[in-house]
Amino acid sequence: MSKKYFLLFLSLISLSVLQVSAQNKTELIKVTDMLKIRQLSGVTVNPAGTKAAFVVNSIEPEGETKWEYSYNNQLYLVPTDGSSAPRMLTAKEGASQPAWSPDGKQLLFVRAVEGKPQIFLLSFDGGEPLQLTRFRYGASSPKWSPDGKKILFSSSITLKELLKDVQLNPKKEIPAWPYEKPGFEKNTQLIASNAKPDPDGNIEEIRAYLENNAADKKAKVINKLNFQEEATTSSEISFGHFFIMSAEPGSQPVAVTHGFYRFSAAEFTPDGKKLIITGDIDSTTHPDRSLESQIWIADADGSNLDLLLGAKGRAYTSAKLSPSGKWLAFQYGSTSFVDIPTLAIMPLYGSAKDIINLNFDRAKSNITWSADEKHLYFLAQSNGGAPIYRVDLKTQKTEALSGINAGISGFDLKDNKLVFVKTEVVNPFELYAADANCKNELRISSFNNEWLANKKLSFPEKRTFVNEKGLTVEYWIMKPTNYEPGKKYPAILDIHGGPTAMWGPGESSMWHEFQYYCAKGYVVVYGNPRGSGGYGADFLRANINDWGTGPTSDVLTYLDKAVAEGYIDSSKLTVTGGSYAGYLVAWIVGHDQRFKAACSQRGVYDLATFFGEGNAWRLVPNYFGGYPWEPATKAILVRESPITYVENIHTPYIIFHGENDLRTGTIQGEMLYRSLKILGRPVEYVRHPGGTHELTRSGNNRQRIDQMLRTIEFFERYISH
Repeated sequence: MSKKYFLLFLSLISLSVLQVSAQNKTELIKVTDMLKIRQLSGVTVNPAGTKAAFVVNSIEPEGETKWEYSYNNQLYLVPTDGSSAPRMLTAKEGASQPAWSPDGKQLLFVRAVEGKPQIFLLSFDGGEPLQLTRFRYGASSPKWSPDGKKILFSSSITLKELLKDVQLNPKKEIPAWPYEKPGFEKNTQLIASNAKPDPDGNIEEIRAYLENNAADKKAKVINKLNFQEEATTSSEISFGHFFIMSAEPGSQPVAVTHGFYRFSAAEFTPDGKKLIITGDIDSTTHPDRSLESQIWIADADGSNLDLLLGAKGRAYTSAKLSPSGKWLAFQYGSTSFVDIPTLAIMPLYGSAKDIINLNFDRAKSNITWSADEKHLYFLAQSNGGAPIYRVDLKTQKTEALSGINAGISGFDLKDNKLVFVKTEVVNPFELYAADANCKNELRISSFNNEWLANKKLSFPEKRTFVNEKGLTVEYWIMKPTNYEPGKKYPAILDIHGGPTAMWGPGESSMWHEFQYYCAKGYVVVYGNPRGSGGYGADFLRANINDWGTGPTSDVLTYLDKAVAEGYIDSSKLTVTGGSYAGYLVAWIVGHDQRFKAACSQRGVYDLATFFGEGNAWRLVPNYFGGYPWEPATKAILVRESPITYVENIHTPYIIFHGENDLRTGTIQGEMLYRSLKILGRPVEYVRHPGGTHELTRSGNNRQRIDQMLRTIEFFERYISH
């Protein structure tokens, strides 16, 4: 038997074992099983490669309150050889962002104290964790100096705080870039005034009175461009800055970055004498308008800041020094969001002509050097999974070390030991260890394995087709968990958002929803239409100026192909999706009448309105080439907005929106609902108080369950007769 056919034989045997095993299990996934899922993240391996620390997010009852549950993050430790089970390192107030000391004897982590993140030190010699920082701005993302004597961390500081801070702004300077408050030149309004607040006084006293009103939250005066956060609007401009301190309780942090600029990352060089800093130092442009970022090098105290990489219209990110400090790995790309940055390396003190591009047509993250500097490791979503990749720096060849039917959401590599968090259909989150080739894989945790032991699951079946653009579109069909050949079932066409998201067997956020729908007797059909991530730049950009017609063609084509397989009842089709997919659901039911019921979550329905009320407003110029007041763009936005076709919507429709969702904006849902209501169409509108755009992923757990149940209950109204 040839090697090719032997491997095929093995894969068929493995699939048969999985299917038989699944049939022997009896319990179906319930909606409340969502509360049992433990999410793993933040994995970091000690210098010897023998132990891994990581974060476990669990959902626990909220005191004695019936039905309410809260999230709880704690640190765990596990031997990388799997010789013992993970043990909890922290047990109260939450913990995240673990960082090993160079000698492997201590661990830093972050915990909230009085509403601010602060850094704690845990010694493996025993004793309770010690609080290292009590910094007024908070402290996050801790990193050790190579000698273990100092700690580098980041803080978020508002403009008002920067103006008053004697350490960060000893000369009481004001920004050189325009603050953009109308009627004032040279930012003079930012200079501290001695005027006393008086509503009946002179103009300076009136201004002081008005400033007091703003400080007391009686008014919110907005002059910045990006004023929408995730759940509220804000007039504050914030800056990321880095600080250094001795690794001892009571030490005072000293700023290593300064000015009215945003710094996003910093790390020590291997000798500890310098810092590699990423940020945007533009003295002429308001931070909300500047999308560039540069990579700088400075002395360890922040002095002698020198530019390594930077250019107009470019974002340089992901700076990672090789273990010797000789080579710098980084990514760079345009400031457009519809772009895949290029991974590259260069000598630390090289120039543009020394840059070596490591071309790989996927969005990359978690860039990590091998100890021998022969390889770079990284993660990249691809074809429904998120493998660990490795690029050989000599040959510039990239290879996948893990499969596309699983998703790796984080990893660390030390001393030939690779430890990673993996998502599979059989288990949404577990920790695994392997060698540096990702061979000899060993599961070293059982956080979800145990409660899933007797659960019967549905396994997705992959299909593909080539669309009219010549792009290969991948999709998956999940049969009802208790599927019986010869029977026909209702179906849910489930669409992803983004539009640059990617779904597949390795995607964790939909694991429970897909399994729950299948357990309720539905066929679930999902895929990655044009515009999705995970398939390269051409695929990513294939929906430019075409959010509706082209992607609709893809999703309806794979739905048609699924129906053609014979086990879907074509008279009982439903469709659902959130964010961009909420948009696409509205577009579809405005152009197609096949669905018995439809559900949109946190969607966008009028692109011109979305430009004003959503914090993701840059999607408009990035995808449609301009702004709503420009005639050519206005015509495109009208053409591409589902609200334009609202009179064609006859499908029974349930619309969800979080009441505090400012990524897409709540007016979107209200416009669609009111329009359909006036037209006399069957429509229901559900608002979730306090809910943000992340409601279904990290929101209130009772509301997450509510949204899933309301969707199914609404569908059942129309497919049951």
